Amino acid sequence: MVELNEVFETVNMVSNYNLDVRTITMGISLLDCIDPNLDVLCGKIYNKITESAKDLVKVGDEIGSEYGVPVINKRISVTPIALIGGAACKRPEDFVKIAETLDKAAKKVGVNFIGGYSALVQKGMTTGDKLLIESIPQALAVTERVCSSISLGSTKIGINMNAVRLMGDIVIKTAEATKENDSLGCAKLVVFCNPPDDNPFMAGAFHGVTEADRIINVGVSGPGVMRAALSEVRGADFETMCETIKKTAFKVTRVGQLFAKEASRRLGVPFGIVDLSLAPTPAVGDSIADIIHEMGMEYAGAPGTTAALAILNDQVKKGGVMASSYVGGLSGAFIPVTEDSSMAKAAEIGALSLEKLEAMTCVCSVGLDMIAIPGSTPATTIAGIIADEMAIGMVNQKTTAVRLIPVIGKDVGDFAEFGGLLGEAKIMPVNKYGCADFVNRGGRIPAPIHSFKN
Repeated sequence: MVELNEVFETVNMVSNYNLDVRTITMGISLLDCIDPNLDVLCGKIYNKITESAKDLVKVGDEIGSEYGVPVINKRISVTPIALIGGAACKRPEDFVKIAETLDKAAKKVGVNFIGGYSALVQKGMTTGDKLLIESIPQALAVTERVCSSISLGSTKIGINMNAVRLMGDIVIKTAEATKENDSLGCAKLVVFCNPPDDNPFMAGAFHGVTEADRIINVGVSGPGVMRAALSEVRGADFETMCETIKKTAFKVTRVGQLFAKEASRRLGVPFGIVDLSLAPTPAVGDSIADIIHEMGMEYAGAPGTTAALAILNDQVKKGGVMASSYVGGLSGAFIPVTEDSSMAKAAEIGALSLEKLEAMTCVCSVGLDMIAIPGSTPATTIAGIIADEMAIGMVNQKTTAVRLIPVIGKDVGDFAEFGGLLGEAKIMPVNKYGCADFVNRGGRIPAPIHSFKN
């Protein structure tokens, strides 16, 4: 039985503290669409997506309206397209045709984004993998809603440095291909170490091959709720602070669990997971940096920030895991710079540097996320930054990611604007010293010794 005070509490969280369900994401397997004929393949993909997700947006809006909690995004993730298109695609332009098909299907059903223009190349690349990767700049330039992700490493396998080096070039080419919009294409491109198969958040969502034919995954949010709760215990000891975070995460996750089960029932699609991440938006008051400030830092990036983020991430998991029967995805706290107005402010005034952000990624959900850097940054430097972040994920047995945006024609201190949930921020400086001799070595960085657990 739901208590009356719980109802009032939820209404208060929605009205005053930006509580929302960040996304309902339908995962769709395209394995049964594989065909050596490209036109037939694209037709099968379009039909499978539009039939499977025809009611997704309507149901998401209905549930949000009925329960009074907004559902911000409705999204789709699909099987990594390098697997689906390998038999039919003989050149990068063939994969671009699939990307256009995905975009057309996403627009037809009305979702905000579709993820899965992806390749998993932790150990090596097939011909199809390489063709898809080479197609990314054009694919993201000619589509609006397609998101791309590439897995470059894992704790069990190591890091594919050939792919890391290639992605340094691809990020620059994607930036060039979309330079008229502040290199927006790079905001829809992310590289991973240890990516989960059930992540509902973009740009990294794809539908893993171990998943069911269709699945419903929900991502909750609530940084504003968490900040408000912590303001009630300002100055209290760490035990009190941790208990407050746990209890708040439990309440927020229960909302996600309710929405996930209800969407699953109405759509006739199995419930997958609730991703209990704290995901910010550019809206004032909906910020991870504000939580860190409330925990005692003058600005995010001040000494103590990494410890505060570690506490937040751990307590969110401890509280959220008790609130849902199935927790997965990334789950924890996101620290995207452009998507978090207070994080962007901290970067603007110099409190937050790229190196401090890298340190913070050791204890948060993802990694170096939505960071605008000078358009003149060398591809080898970008590859080196990617390698650093992949190493953090590999050694620490956690998911890490990199989503850098080298904004062509702009330099440190200039503003980059991406719009909507993608936000805006000043361009951050990058270490000026080179790493070309390292990233050009080629080959694979071996898995760490603690990966051998069979």
